[in-house]
Amino acid sequence: MKLVFRAHAIQRLFERGVSVADVERLLASGRTIEEYPGDFPFPSRLVLGFIGERPIQIVVAEHRTANEAIIITVYEPNAAEWEPGFAKRKT
Repeated sequence: MKLVFRAHAIQRLFERGVSVADVERLLASGRTIEEYPGDFPFPSRLVLGFIGERPIQIVVAEHRTANEAIIITVYEPNAAEWEPGFAKRKT
């Protein structure tokens, strides 16, 4: 799948010191922890991966007919909002 980066995602990559290669690796090896099938214009999902010990979450929408993975944003999750391991939100 071809990666397409939204402007917001590019800005966040730069701010957070995450490379395009990191995103490619995280999407290939990371784990989908949430799915958003109702997102418009394409369903999206939240992927969790790690750069060393550093947790990274990626919101990616998939435009399957165009064979594109659209990177919406990339961020380091806030420990106050996530259970240990960063795979489940605190309730």
